[in-house]
Amino acid sequence: MASPTLMQCLLAVSLLSFAAHAQLSTTFYASSCPNLQSIVRSAMTQAVNNEPRMGASLLRLFFHDCFVQGCDGSILLDAGGEKTAGPNANSVRGFEVIDTIKKNVEAACPGVVSCADILALAARDGTNLLGGPSWNVPLGRRDSTTASASLANQNLPPPTASLGTLISLFGRQGLSARDMTALSGAHTIGQARCTTFRGRIYGGDTDIDASFAALRQGTCPRSGGDGNLAPIDVQTPARFDNAYYQNLVQQKGLFHSDQELFNGGSQDALVRQYSSSPSQFSSDFVAAMIKMGNIGAGNAGEIRRNCRVVNS
Repeated sequence: MASPTLMQCLLAVSLLSFAAHAQLSTTFYASSCPNLQSIVRSAMTQAVNNEPRMGASLLRLFFHDCFVQGCDGSILLDAGGEKTAGPNANSVRGFEVIDTIKKNVEAACPGVVSCADILALAARDGTNLLGGPSWNVPLGRRDSTTASASLANQNLPPPTASLGTLISLFGRQGLSARDMTALSGAHTIGQARCTTFRGRIYGGDTDIDASFAALRQGTCPRSGGDGNLAPIDVQTPARFDNAYYQNLVQQKGLFHSDQELFNGGSQDALVRQYSSSPSQFSSDFVAAMIKMGNIGAGNAGEIRRNCRVVNS
């Protein structure tokens, strides 16, 4: 058998290197930054104790990061317009918490941990600290050197989306309709601005409980007050549980896009299942979060020293 050429050897090494990088691992920082998980957990505990809503905000921040260029920390960049794109402007928050965690991580193991991985861990801990599940987060992401306002505008589902649009936008990211319905359960925590649900509560939708609409009208006027907040989950707004799905069955979804999951369509049976089985929802949510966290795994990038700017 002929000996391999130098080019073939180099190609083999290159492919092996890419495969190793593309595969995230729950033990990625076991030796290079062994205290990473406890550093993130400590800062998140303080942040959520100060403001329970922050757990929801960082979970949403991770979601909005992963749907644009993959889970690469691009949403954390001040430049590039992603932070101020339509779905994110005056909406995404929690950047200061990520800054604090990054500072603490850099003090322990400088230049080792990506901002993208810090965000993934913060989203997990925020979920768990509000009563939700915990899971082993696959790590090893790189930080993007670019952000994209255009992809944020194209890829992130609006609160007015139809079921078909939701399935399509999640499918574009390699996520199934079941993944989409499970991930939507993140709306069991957090707050929403009046401008995102005003149309639904003032006659835009017929599939809404009248008493629920009246309740939300109490803090969201027909005009003005765009920034007034309401809990997305009317039952347990600061606890991660399956009440979101119970709300949908009762036609008490806050967003049009929420209620689309239970409106005579393909996801009705799954919503009913989640509404009566917290364990099934929890299991599917964790699986979908890990799957979503793999979007863009293996992307080229860097380890940013400051999550807001690319390295100079």
